[in-house]
Amino acid sequence: MTLSVSTMALALTTIMGKVNRAARLAQAGAVLQAVGWSLLLASGAMFPGGAADFALSVLSMACLSSSFACNAAAFELWCGRTAPARAPAIAAFLMTAGYAAGFSHYAFRVGWANGWLAVQMALTIATLACRPSVPVGRWRWLLVAGLTAQMIVTVWRGVLGAFFTEQFPAFLTPHPVNLAFAMVTNVTAVLSMVSILLAHRDEAARALERLATTDSLTGALNRRAWLLQADVELANSIRYQRPIGVLMIDLDHFKHINDTRGHEAGDHALQFFAQALRATCRTGDSVCRYGGEEFCVLLMSAEADAARAFDQPLRAYLLDASLLELGHRLDYSAGVALRGLGEARIADILRRADQALYRAKALGRGCTVDAIDMPTQSAVIA
Repeated sequence: MTLSVSTMALALTTIMGKVNRAARLAQAGAVLQAVGWSLLLASGAMFPGGAADFALSVLSMACLSSSFACNAAAFELWCGRTAPARAPAIAAFLMTAGYAAGFSHYAFRVGWANGWLAVQMALTIATLACRPSVPVGRWRWLLVAGLTAQMIVTVWRGVLGAFFTEQFPAFLTPHPVNLAFAMVTNVTAVLSMVSILLAHRDEAARALERLATTDSLTGALNRRAWLLQADVELANSIRYQRPIGVLMIDLDHFKHINDTRGHEAGDHALQFFAQALRATCRTGDSVCRYGGEEFCVLLMSAEADAARAFDQPLRAYLLDASLLELGHRLDYSAGVALRGLGEARIADILRRADQALYRAKALGRGCTVDAIDMPTQSAVIA
């Protein structure tokens, strides 16, 4: 079992390549588990109760309990929770400290160690069983099953060592529970490695999906993803007879920002503006970086008043906040178009919004034009 766990730890640290925090924690957990079992076996070759036996045994418990804490934190991160719980780490500390304090009493240390290891397994099971914040594969239920079986035989070992010590007088006693523990631990170790690799794969898939749908600079949807979403929402608006609109925005004099302040300042302005857009959006609205310094907002269930309600607070916010954040004023021109009768393509609404945007620029920038009466007449709404 120790050889198997050590091989898996070596494999995880060599085949995963450059990894993030969750994968590093999982790798550390695998290494700590391999070291823990190795130290525990080594302690069996020492004089029972001697200093070497004490040091190796306590270090082995510290490694084993820390491995569970690392794995629990890794799986929490892979399940989309940004701040791992502290309980597994606290349990690891208590387990090690109590084991060291009661080392001279065999029944106590066996019961204490196995009891706290079972608690740590239960905490990991709880982490995996809780509803994740991101899409997670079915691998977690395999690991839950393996850990549950391991927790049961671990509790069994603890009870046997603490209260029926004559049946379990030493770590390598060939008792049926010990054999069951070794077999289940082997299986769980394999499931843990498979789960780590699959969790890492799931995370990579989510990262690729984000890259495919999100603008890397601003965090807004990219043009392709936004158009796909807009097509779906437009079809729903037609089916359920709900209004929908498009606000097309172009930052004023953005080239001047790049030329005079540098591209880094331009990037900062784009990020700041995207954040302001997202903060202004109602539930259901979606923002995209359409290209360069152009942004689009899909206004759900939007009448003309909704466009004004979106535009005016955004301009008021930019008036003061842009000077504080960027060191210069940031303004924009925009065109808004609501779905007209017979319009069944988002491209048609976009075209009218774009025409209104150019009209806003022609009027001197810093305003939003409603496309409702264009091209014969334009109504400036801000």
